[in-house]
Amino acid sequence: MKKKPHKFYKSIYFSKRFFQVLIALVVLLIVSFLFPAIFGYLKFAFYLLIALSIVDIFLVYRLKNGVKARRNIPDKLSNGDNNPINIAIANQYPYKIAIKIIDELPVQFQKRDFVIDAMIESGKSSEFNYTVRPVERGEYHFGSLNIYVSSFLGFIQRRYLFDEDDMTPTYPSFLQMRKYELMAFTNKLKDYGLKKIRRIGHTMEFEQIKDYVPGDDVRNINWKASAKRGQLMLNQYQDEKSQPVYSVIDKGRVMKMPFQGMKLIDYAINATLVISNIALKKGDKAGMFGFSDRISNQVVAQKRASQMNLILETLYNVDTDFKESDFSRLYIDIKRKITNRSLLLLYTNFETLDALHRQLPYLQAIAKSHLLVVIFFENTELKEMLIEEVDTTREIFDKTIAEKFIYEKKLIVNELNKFGIQTILTEPQHLTVNTINKYLEIKARGLL
Repeated sequence: MKKKPHKFYKSIYFSKRFFQVLIALVVLLIVSFLFPAIFGYLKFAFYLLIALSIVDIFLVYRLKNGVKARRNIPDKLSNGDNNPINIAIANQYPYKIAIKIIDELPVQFQKRDFVIDAMIESGKSSEFNYTVRPVERGEYHFGSLNIYVSSFLGFIQRRYLFDEDDMTPTYPSFLQMRKYELMAFTNKLKDYGLKKIRRIGHTMEFEQIKDYVPGDDVRNINWKASAKRGQLMLNQYQDEKSQPVYSVIDKGRVMKMPFQGMKLIDYAINATLVISNIALKKGDKAGMFGFSDRISNQVVAQKRASQMNLILETLYNVDTDFKESDFSRLYIDIKRKITNRSLLLLYTNFETLDALHRQLPYLQAIAKSHLLVVIFFENTELKEMLIEEVDTTREIFDKTIAEKFIYEKKLIVNELNKFGIQTILTEPQHLTVNTINKYLEIKARGLL
């Protein structure tokens, strides 16, 4: 019996309307000292407010469960994407009610002003939708779903609590993976900035002999077959398959730099998930590993049905540290463990030429045995500084230094290309698109 009053006092709230009326009465009571004739009316209004509040308490507490609510969250959230959350509420009162929804979002979102106001007719149900955008992986704990109910009088609010302490994990961006997979196999990549690569050769993997059709490459005409058939026949080739594609993620401190709330390593992880899926769909073997002072989180490149789940679960646990990335150890482990020529997509970041020159000998050594693509990032905040107008000497110095760093990034690209190393210099938000572009270009040109 002691728990019921406790729950009652914990769930009852005076509404904004109640305090507005009460404040108005207090002000008028003060004025009544100057006009005593209105005091009797104000006294009646005060008792009426108390009576209506008691009636309102009866209205909102007349049912044990006046509303039913449910928060529907995905089994897992997609990092860096807008994830839909649904709230379903059913009104079981015999009259129309006003509701205020306050959902206690996970602490990672740092959002303390979530409110939805609505009206629900008697016996009706309503659904409310909103989105959340996580920017880091891990467990996200939702608090209580608070539903504040008030009647047509609107003086008292009753709080209902639902779905306390829901938890959902946030994984690398599987929504991007599905989107780009659909685009890749419906030939809509160009609509999203993925350029079409003109084939300048073929990978010499023979598929079949077919009839010549105007527009086919005449260099592939099979003259012997044409002589036998008495008409032009053509050798048809297909992209070579079952080639190993490894995503190599730098876990050192250079990948902790944040852009738009996400660390560089999270952009690299999302791109790894997408490119691994596309590589598998294209018939190649997909694998990955991370490194800083040592190799970790390794998934051997294979082409099995469970490979994507294994890569997804492995990427969930990848994170940066404050250690200096050891490229010499990376070279040794690659030479020891990856014996077949493979495509290595190395996600890292170089800010200066000096930083590149320290690691360049190891990158050259890796590129001798494998097709290496070094992927690093433009500093978008520095680019924004170039657009801003400057007024003071300090701002001129800052802008000059920003231009120097941006120019140095271009010098890094030229330095890598000089030694035959493929490069991608990209804004973080365009990393996935540009990585897919480079993979398709490599496949089309038969470079691997």
